[in-house]
Amino acid sequence: MLFLILSILCSVTVGVIFKVGRKKNLIISQVVAWNYVMAIVLCFFFFQPDLSAIDPTAPWEIYIPLGILLPVIFLVLAASIKHMGIVKTDAAQRLSLFIPIVAAWLLFDEQFNSYKLVAFLIALPALMLILSKKTDNKNSNWIYPAIVLVGFGAIDILFKQIALATSLPFTTSLLITFVISLLVILTFVIYEIIVKKTKIQLQNLLFGLLVGLFNFGNILFYLKAHQAFAKNPSTVFAAMNMGVIIIGSIVGVLIFKEKLNTKNYIGLAFALLAIVLITHSQMMLT
Repeated sequence: MLFLILSILCSVTVGVIFKVGRKKNLIISQVVAWNYVMAIVLCFFFFQPDLSAIDPTAPWEIYIPLGILLPVIFLVLAASIKHMGIVKTDAAQRLSLFIPIVAAWLLFDEQFNSYKLVAFLIALPALMLILSKKTDNKNSNWIYPAIVLVGFGAIDILFKQIALATSLPFTTSLLITFVISLLVILTFVIYEIIVKKTKIQLQNLLFGLLVGLFNFGNILFYLKAHQAFAKNPSTVFAAMNMGVIIIGSIVGVLIFKEKLNTKNYIGLAFALLAIVLITHSQMMLT
């Protein structure tokens, strides 16, 4: 249970770092780049991946889109936290779990019971209520958490495909993905340096390494939690998603004074109920 709690705290902390960094005029592309530098270093240190196993037969058709998607969604995540806050962004990210479940049903003929159906019927209004916000700003800021939802859903599907691939160990696949992500985000950094005349700043490095530390911690403790609950993975699945929504909401409201209306609170309750239902349906299948 300790690993699970640490994973939840690391996940929420990443959002907190971006929220704090909003006032520091950070260059997000640089932050994300240093994040992957830290992730690669920690991946070598903790996992000691087997580099000799890398060959042309590796599932590059999975690595490349995942490596591209990870940094891009990271940038959108930061923008969503900036425009919509931690509470709504975390909720959108966690509701993305329904996308791989739909994919499993449509593409892989996974069993789809009444609990899952009810969960889906609850999830849609939950998302709409969570993102409901009275504002004079006519910009479609809700698009950020919407992209976060779809993006993390796609990332989850790709990670599941990597987990099913047997040609390389998962830890080696993780390292390859991080390296591709670093190369992708470096193109953003180089573009901004050349075209926008931005400069490499120490604060971006510090925030980036901090994000990388907690982002990797989230992955490391999440994997260890699954090992600890090997016979009941749905426990990890439920606790992680509900924990992040609850802790993220508390942090957003109490520390950052994010204002939620009655619809937002109802939406959060619906989101938690949907996750409980989908988890119960998974337990029935195991």
